[in-house]
Amino acid sequence: MGDKSRTLLIIRNPAAGRSGDLFARTLECLNALGCRTEVRETARRGDAEAWARAAAGSDYDAVVAAGGDGTVAEVVNGLVAAGAGAPPLAILPLGTANVLAIEIGLPADAAGLADIIAAGAVRPVSLGRIRDRAGRRTYFSMMAGAGFDAHVVANVSLGWKRLLGKGAYVAESLRQLCRLSAPRYRVTVDGTVYDAASVIVAKGRHYAGRYVCAPEAAIAEPVLHVCLFEAGGRLAILRYMAALQTGRLAARPDYRIVPGRQVAIGAPDGEPLQADGDIVAELPVDIDVVPDALRLMVPAEA
Repeated sequence: MGDKSRTLLIIRNPAAGRSGDLFARTLECLNALGCRTEVRETARRGDAEAWARAAAGSDYDAVVAAGGDGTVAEVVNGLVAAGAGAPPLAILPLGTANVLAIEIGLPADAAGLADIIAAGAVRPVSLGRIRDRAGRRTYFSMMAGAGFDAHVVANVSLGWKRLLGKGAYVAESLRQLCRLSAPRYRVTVDGTVYDAASVIVAKGRHYAGRYVCAPEAAIAEPVLHVCLFEAGGRLAILRYMAALQTGRLAARPDYRIVPGRQVAIGAPDGEPLQADGDIVAELPVDIDVVPDALRLMVPAEA
């Protein structure tokens, strides 16, 4: 797939943060490269997943997720559900954090993005798989989390998110600090039990944008990196946030990263679980890793 005349299904979230100008310029570049494009705009949650699932066995050379992390996550789940006949995923990052796009080193300019979508390399990547107590399965490419970050994701205002972007998460983080209930979580990794104030199960290095949560993680590898925030309370959360922003999180003595393939998170039941920036389940959950679950278009040097 090295030519520049691909047939593309572009699934666009028109409400994504940087949706307008970058999308239009990238589409112009794709057309100039000879790509055949079909654009579908989502109107409600679930549209992107359904369209991606239906793309299996079609004439599309790739499905392009044009939006933020939520749009990417929906398309990922649709392509996995489609099975072996699914086209690869390409990303046109238009959202607030764009974590997977950062992870694979996508450029920020329209011409560079179009060139990768039109002629980028296709690589297999592993995914995390969540199973809740009802048996529902959700796949994630970057991270799943329970604890403080999940409460922030669960309560952030969509209106403030559209207005303030990442600032909405900062505001909600401060609000959650004021109302902190500080539960503890029982995390089992490959049979060994740990206790934590919060937990992030990482498939990639990056978290919430360009911050690094799991330095040794790689999306191509079939390994989960379980990040345990062992200290609880407001001061501990503030210290973790400062360490994350300064690139020193992994050096903290009360932060531990445990690699594994089978993870269970429980206690207390009913707590929210976020995956790639959206609430997808309630505890307890089981999480494992699926090797080579998705084909992803990346820069040639990635």
